[in-house]
Amino acid sequence: MDVIRTYQIRQMTEGDLQAVMAIEETSYKTPWQPEHFRNEISARYSFPFVAVEDEKVIGYLCLMSLFEEAQILNVATLQSRRGRGVAQLLIEAAISNAIENGAEVLALEVRASNVPAISLYEKLGFRRVGVRLKYYD
Repeated sequence: MDVIRTYQIRQMTEGDLQAVMAIEETSYKTPWQPEHFRNEISARYSFPFVAVEDEKVIGYLCLMSLFEEAQILNVATLQSRRGRGVAQLLIEAAISNAIENGAEVLALEVRASNVPAISLYEKLGFRRVGVRLKYYD
């Protein structure tokens, strides 16, 4: 029997930080600090989201949207939930939010070696426009 998973996407709160940090620290070589997420939660032009399954945070995304430009600053999914559509739902929520806030351009940066992420971004309509040399270790 197939199990249908349902994920809820909602605004990130201070109460989510412990779970967000656990995902962040296992996802990135140089993780953000809790203060970075607190700044996103309180900033006027920031829109941090979490994906929740059975009341457990399983992914997050931080979007900045200001005037005609928006940027996905950070996105990660719990390792055990990768490849199950969580990041796609978060990015789709970010795209909707950016459009609602008048963005004409939505950008993000990704490590060139992160093929699964690049594949997802291209599937969602993103296209490569440049390379920042020596940006990532």
